[in-house]
Amino acid sequence: MKVIDIHAHAVFAETLNTIKDLGPEIGGNKDHPWFRVGDYKLEGVRYENTPFMDINLRLQAMDNLGIDYQVISPNPITYFHFIEANAAIDYCKLHNDTMAKVISDHDKRLGGFASLPMQDPEAASRELERCVKDLGFLGAYIGTDFPLGFGNEEMDSFYSTCVELDVPLFIHPAPQGINGPYGDKRLDSFSLDLTVGFANDETVALGNLIFGGVLHRHPTLDVCISHGGGNVPFLAGRLALAAQNRHTSPDWIREEGEFLKQLKLIWFDNHVHQDASLKLLEEIVGNERQVLGTNFLGWDQPDRNSLKSTPSFLANNAKKLLRLS
Repeated sequence: MKVIDIHAHAVFAETLNTIKDLGPEIGGNKDHPWFRVGDYKLEGVRYENTPFMDINLRLQAMDNLGIDYQVISPNPITYFHFIEANAAIDYCKLHNDTMAKVISDHDKRLGGFASLPMQDPEAASRELERCVKDLGFLGAYIGTDFPLGFGNEEMDSFYSTCVELDVPLFIHPAPQGINGPYGDKRLDSFSLDLTVGFANDETVALGNLIFGGVLHRHPTLDVCISHGGGNVPFLAGRLALAAQNRHTSPDWIREEGEFLKQLKLIWFDNHVHQDASLKLLEEIVGNERQVLGTNFLGWDQPDRNSLKSTPSFLANNAKKLLRLS
């Protein structure tokens, strides 16, 4: 396994139209497809009869790109972190059971990340335990926003479950308004919600996770963030200064160098599209916790030529993060 992709979403037919009024629902036609969850409608992305939903087409597309192994994750539009808890629990169980069945015959090429009901940390812990112990999943995959938030100590039981199960926690944003309060109308234009918006959400998530003391309380917890951590590499110095000087910073992080020490405990998906950005990320945190992410089949997927030159350390890092032999 020389090329291991940890950023690859999927949609499953069995999960469609299973939550009253919310969907998820696919419609339109070949030329004008759409995907709806509640009032949010994603236009122009085709899922049916594509590698997003057809496992054989996925394996063929992986071969075409030169991907040896891939871990499938839920589509960010379908996190459902802000709906009624029981509905989210039922949906996540269905999604995880379906994923496990789909990938079961291809375990040499595909792994699974669990979809979790993060509005109920105890239920999320139980579902993650079931997914790891019974379904063989490799970790959890959640959004950047959910009711309690990363730094809330009521989340500690969930983080402890990740540590006890010895599995990583992956974080990836959802479009604004689909999972939680609507963010910023200025992001509605020019796909800024998917570029600036995602980066902002990743930055806020990491800020709350680090300042909130999650890794201070759970130092062996492995957290991986998408898209190089959003704006964090660029803002690392400013965040470190705030950790030392701002009155809002907890006492434990005020020691010089502590913020950067905590930041270096994070794992980073390298899906950033620019060598200069990767160089900055490496300068700030090194490359020991950098892994390959492709957003497989997405608008920003790299081409085969890019993946041909994938450094070997990325696969070695992924094996360590995913606990693969």
